[in-house]
Amino acid sequence: MKGVVYRENDQPLWQSLFEVQARVRDHVTWLGLELILDDAEGYAYLRQRPGVEGEAELPRLVPRRQLGYGVSLLLVLLRKRLAEFDATSGEARLVVTRDEIADALRLFLPAGTNEARMLDRIDRSIAQIEEMGFLRRLRGRDDQLEVRRILKAFVDAQWLADLERRLEEYRAHAGAGATQGRERASETEGENSP
Repeated sequence: MKGVVYRENDQPLWQSLFEVQARVRDHVTWLGLELILDDAEGYAYLRQRPGVEGEAELPRLVPRRQLGYGVSLLLVLLRKRLAEFDATSGEARLVVTRDEIADALRLFLPAGTNEARMLDRIDRSIAQIEEMGFLRRLRGRDDQLEVRRILKAFVDAQWLADLERRLEEYRAHAGAGATQGRERASETEGENSP
């Protein structure tokens, strides 16, 4: 299993995996992995098992990805939108447009940003998230994207808490830099005053 298995994409494979999931779990445990199978949402994947204290650390088989600010922000916004959609709609698929994504991201970008450059960055973020499997373009409608339900498994409360902690560290670091800059400026003014 490399990547995600979706019930809707391959029903026979899904049924086979569902029937032998206990054996698959036992087998991948020896590799330091765990099977995540969500029958309600219709996806399954392997995840690196957390290390156990006292045991030797196994090599990492599932690579970690460093996400930039734009991609992280977009993942959070899509996760929030999916939660709102689930709470208010009875439908199974959330479909968003590129323009809706751009409008949501504009709120978090500095005012006066070059529009063409901003749209290029948004398109790159969307492409990265598509590559990660959280978005899928609808056939025949390139401007419409389906938000994949597996996003709920990856952008969970722990992921959001980690992101919030990092953002707070960035704010503190930026605030300290701004405070030091103001202090230096006032010291310089004090030296130059008569």
